Amino acid sequence: MFRVQSRLGGRSFATLVPLEKNCASLTPPYSALIENLSRVRRHVKHKLTLSEKILFSHLSDPDKVLGDGAKIRGQAYLQLRPERVAMQDASAQMALLQFMSAGLERSVVPVSIHCDHLIQASVEGAQSDLEEVFDFLESAARKYGIEFWGPGSGIIHQIVLENYAAPGMLMSYYADSHTPNAGGLGMLAIGVGGADAVDAMTGTPWELKAPEIVGIHLTGSLNPWVSPKDLILHLAGKLTVRGGTGRILEYFGPGVFDQSCTGLATVANMGAEVGATTSTFPYTPNMRAYLNATRRAPVARAADEAAAQGFLSADEGAEYDQLIEINLSELEPHINGPFTPDLATPLSKFGAFVKEQGWKDEMSAGLIGSCTNSSYQDMTSVADLARQAKSVGLTAKVPFLCTPGSEQIRATMERDNVTSTLEDVGAVVLANACGPCIGQWKREDRKTEENAILTSFNRNFKSRNDGNRLTMNFLASPTIVTAMAFSGKLSFNPMTDSIPLESGESFRFSPPTGQDLPSAGFTLGEQSFYPAATPEPQPHTEVVIKEDSQRLELLQPFASQFEGGRTELPPLKVLMRVRGKCTTDHISAAGPWLKYKGHLTNISENLFNVAFDHDGETPSDTIPGVAKRFKSRNQPWALVVDDNYGEGSAREHAALQPRFYGCGMIVARSFARIHETNLKKQGVLPLWFADKADYSRIGSGDIVETVGLSGLLAGDTNAEIKLKVTTRGGEVFEIATKHTMSADQVKWLEAGSALNYIRSQLN
Repeated sequence: MFRVQSRLGGRSFATLVPLEKNCASLTPPYSALIENLSRVRRHVKHKLTLSEKILFSHLSDPDKVLGDGAKIRGQAYLQLRPERVAMQDASAQMALLQFMSAGLERSVVPVSIHCDHLIQASVEGAQSDLEEVFDFLESAARKYGIEFWGPGSGIIHQIVLENYAAPGMLMSYYADSHTPNAGGLGMLAIGVGGADAVDAMTGTPWELKAPEIVGIHLTGSLNPWVSPKDLILHLAGKLTVRGGTGRILEYFGPGVFDQSCTGLATVANMGAEVGATTSTFPYTPNMRAYLNATRRAPVARAADEAAAQGFLSADEGAEYDQLIEINLSELEPHINGPFTPDLATPLSKFGAFVKEQGWKDEMSAGLIGSCTNSSYQDMTSVADLARQAKSVGLTAKVPFLCTPGSEQIRATMERDNVTSTLEDVGAVVLANACGPCIGQWKREDRKTEENAILTSFNRNFKSRNDGNRLTMNFLASPTIVTAMAFSGKLSFNPMTDSIPLESGESFRFSPPTGQDLPSAGFTLGEQSFYPAATPEPQPHTEVVIKEDSQRLELLQPFASQFEGGRTELPPLKVLMRVRGKCTTDHISAAGPWLKYKGHLTNISENLFNVAFDHDGETPSDTIPGVAKRFKSRNQPWALVVDDNYGEGSAREHAALQPRFYGCGMIVARSFARIHETNLKKQGVLPLWFADKADYSRIGSGDIVETVGLSGLLAGDTNAEIKLKVTTRGGEVFEIATKHTMSADQVKWLEAGSALNYIRSQLN
């Protein structure tokens, strides 16, 4: 396992750290936001939730959106102006390539780039072939005045929480569905595609369909073995992976105020696993304490004033589209999985569950940390268990890997002897990067055999962590994962069970205790990782792309599907019908393919590289092979897909790659929110079956034609679109569909992509 070194040499701890950083660019413009909200209240008479206050205060033109008094939640399209954009290295490549083609000299809003996804947990030192990508990102950041966090600095979500997040802020991240992590500081952080990020960077209002709001009322207090992770694992079991789609999860009630800021961030982070747009919480004293501890006291003082005016909490008596009551005192630890994050099992029943399924009662590895659970509180809690185990001579019985979330966390862990405590019982502390959580784990054992790992990560789809589709990943809190690593058995319950010792005696863990914030304050660690705040663009900088690069490729605009005055899509051949769960991992796999994130031609070779049925012309061919053949003969094509298509990671390539090969339309029983938006941004028409049963009437090789799309293109967003289907056997029939296209999204479709339309407006 490896630890990335600074390009400027080894690590060094800071000796003098300012008590407060310059927060001018970090503090939301509360006065302006509150004034904008006062305009909103002229049109909206109902009491507002916190989510509505943040969204509506960021409207580009409240009078335009809210003027007619129509229903907003779940229906209106909001034109928003986010205050900041953040991007991770794997996906920032495509966002920057798109932004470069817009022709601007700088971003309109502050932007940061974070090198975290491409770093593998395998060898000593950074991989040389990654230098090409990092050089591109660093040179583009310098040219456009973007803050660049180099490899080893930490995971995007942890760094944003430590440095950029602020109560009441609206922030869009291109990169990642776990963007909502920043909601732990009482803001709305929403995952988007690269073209959405370009909207914000070019000053174009960013469009979001107003989400419904789910209120989650928390009462009671967590018991000693129960953590905020268990709250969201429990909730995932209640809502399922679809329950939050098109919705914001807004937590409130006395139970919120007992939780640490970083604990709330864990809950918000995993809201992505139920499909939620984002999650948020009212401003609390623990948020203030975290802002002060991370040298953002000016933000805390400004937030205190805004909270006093009622901005950072819901109006008393605000109504929600759904209300969920949870008594924290009744929760117990949960373990979720395998293969889906919503299969929730209480710890007390998990041993029986393992036996019922016939699985071997054995865990092969335990992994803690990542963006989900790498806070100081998490790490000190697991260190407490490690000290207990060491005191009786126990060491971990399975490989036990720990991923710090940031250089600040790593350095503070090292200073406070948390790292040494973990290493003393056999743990390996990895680089400050995503690593095994997103498939960057070059695992040498259990490559092809069924096995079970326990992780404190957020996602557990097949093949995600180690590339082995037989690896069962069970999600749990860091403390449960740690305790079970000393037993090595899936059936072990650390709350009730004991571990035999060589002396003949037995040992039972006491409930873990952690510390929310370090008493000696955080240490920054290697300060060369930290960029200058709000750097000025250096327009003469040459963006580094090698002529023969296999990792980076300049983008060519997609052609419009409506050239020559066409008002309907051309006849489309159905490449395949996808059955069952299809995540963005299935459409565009990660792992070794992450290296091609900036090279659309190369990464498109992984399109649907799983075993789906395709057009039947050449059964032995790959799906990319069939798609390329269609493209070579100018045959546009379509997909027919199942429910919640595109769930999982906010992976823009899952929309870019089909479009690159000529996909013009996808018809679904239902779509995941981010993926549907990504398709629209790239000029692919997403349609929903009006009758889900019609899904089974269209098969691969059939020809589909749109009927009525001309009305939508003419400006009627209520236009009904039907599909004329000609089957391979010659049968012809029509089916009804629904769509969620707004007026602006129709312009993207007609132009060939959102970027094409933005560029035409800028020019």
